[in-house]
This record gives sequence, C-alpha cells and structure tokens, in this order.
Amino acid sequence: MTDFVRYRSDEEDSGRWLGFPFRTGDIVISTRSKSGTTWMQMIVALLVFRTPRLPAPLTELSPWLDWLIRPRAEVVDQLDRQQHRRFIKTHTPLDGVPIDPRVHYIVVARHPLDMAVSLFHQGENIDRERLRELTGAVPGPRAERPGPHDWLVRWAASTADPRAAMDSLPGVLWHLSDAWQRRHHPNIQLIHYADLKADLPGQMRAIAARLGLPAPDDELVEAATFGAMRARAAELAPNPLGVLKDSQVFFRQGRSGAGRELLSSEELDRYHRRAAELAPPDLLDWLHR
Repeated sequence: MTDFVRYRSDEEDSGRWLGFPFRTGDIVISTRSKSGTTWMQMIVALLVFRTPRLPAPLTELSPWLDWLIRPRAEVVDQLDRQQHRRFIKTHTPLDGVPIDPRVHYIVVARHPLDMAVSLFHQGENIDRERLRELTGAVPGPRAERPGPHDWLVRWAASTADPRAAMDSLPGVLWHLSDAWQRRHHPNIQLIHYADLKADLPGQMRAIAARLGLPAPDDELVEAATFGAMRARAAELAPNPLGVLKDSQVFFRQGRSGAGRELLSSEELDRYHRRAAELAPPDLLDWLHR
C-alpha cells in the first residue's frame, strides 16, 4: 500500500480529502457501507453534544466529504463554519485519507457476510435515477438483479479492484487490513460491530475515553439504540437530497449470522478460502468471531 491511495467510483472520490484543513480534535469515522457508519456518527454526536436533542440533522453535523452529490467546496465550507468538535464521515480506507496526529480516526468492522446481506437490502432502497442525477453518472445497462443468495455467492467470489469497488469483498478486506495494521496507533481506534451490539454502554464509554470526553449517561446510551434511532429516521438517515426511497427502511435491523445462513457449507468454505487470500489470519479470526 502506498502513502496515499486514490479511491474513485461513480459516487465517491477520496481525492476530495487532499488539502482538507483539519483542526485539532477532529474525528474521522471511516467504515465500509452497512458496517455501522450512521450508528457510529450518532454515538459520537451524543458524546460531543451530551444530549439526545441534536442541534441539526445528523448529515449536517457529520457530512460525508467524499460523496459526489455535493460540490467539495460546499461541504468544506459547511465544516469550516462548525463551532463544535467536528466528526466527518467517510467510506474511504485510512490509506486514502490524510493521517494527521491532531485527528482521531475510528474504523468500524463488521462480519463481511452480514455486511453484504445488509448491502443487498440497501440496494433495494436507493433511488438510482436520483443518484445519477446528483452525481452526473452515465446510466449503465439495466441488468436483472439476482436474489439474495445468488447475489451473495457472486459477491463472495469477487475479484474486483478494491480502489474502484470498495464494497466488494476485496474492497472490504483491503479497508480492514489497512486499519488492522494501524490499530495500535494512539489516534486510531478499530471497533467491531458485534461488540457495539453486545455491550453498547461499555463500548460508548471506551470511545468517550479515547476521545477525551465524559462517559455517557443512560439517556445517551438509550438514544444510540437501534429502536431509538429508527424512530428518528427522518433526522438521522443519510438522505439529505432524497437518494433513499424510504429513510425508515434504511434502519433495517440486520442479524449477526444472516450471511452465513444463506450459504451452503461448500459456499461458506469457498468464502473463507477467498477471505484468506485477501486478509491476514489474525484479522479474520477477530472479524469472524
């Protein structure tokens, strides 16, 4: 991996990070799609503002810098006007984001098969015409979408370039392998989605400690639960310009193990062999537990 990797698709461009004017205390939330991005943004928002009553919609408080639906200058200006401690969303791996010692970086990892199942369902909720309108992407040929089992089998066998297909299996494991190598750095924090589900209060306390913020009280923890967030979908879903068909559907509750249940034992073995080609064994042991 080089010092800076450029990630580009029809919807994202990590080059928008180049020259970004960081401030001391900034927080960068770097995740793959459907791996807990909005959840972590909400957790950080609650820790920063100390109240469930956020001063603005979550996408305004924590914009996605790489997303091409808005001009970069507009997003940077929005961040420049913020007076609170800033927390910025990205789906770019850390090798595509400038690493600044004044900034804290949080990477959330999720079992890749569970992430993929949620990604499949998320695809049904995206207004593709609206997305192309906002990004200027040229419409491609319309192919019939397979069902979840066939889609997952193809996804697990992908040999796509992780720099262009960030949500492919190679892209997911590239992202997490890079973070795994950096996990002992003092300003980089790697968190497992399953740990957030198993012990949200403890994980929020650990995140607060790393950020130098007070530990959350019960009210803040409750506001970060799935049910509480889903009830506030219009305020919290990443849908500032109408890309989602239904903001509430965005908060579909994915189950741990959902991906493994779709695959036969032979297909699951093929997935594990492919994953072993793409990531180190200690990362996979931690990721698959």
